[in-house]
Amino acid sequence: MSDLILTTHQDSDGTTITVAGDLDLTSCPTLEVATYQAALADGAPLRIDMSKVTFMDSSGLNFLLILRRRLADGGSRLVLTGVHGAPMRVLTLTGADTLLLSAGT
Repeated sequence: MSDLILTTHQDSDGTTITVAGDLDLTSCPTLEVATYQAALADGAPLRIDMSKVTFMDSSGLNFLLILRRRLADGGSRLVLTGVHGAPMRVLTLTGADTLLLSAGT
């Protein structure tokens, strides 16, 4: 079983969720609950700090893509920060880096 540790911080510029651990099939539901619970101001971005994510599989990628779409449909946006290592390889190999790592993030 994969452990995932989440820390949420809200300020006037939006919400930041810091993720530590593996982002995979067993841990995505935990992050999904946290993103739904994050109170997003109109147009304020949801930031996910992935600097402590050690592994991400296709379930993690799919979750991020669905979250990006859901936020965009609601007038907000997803900002990923600190992406490196295995998660960056997944984003790069699939081409999702062009969607999830936009300019200015």
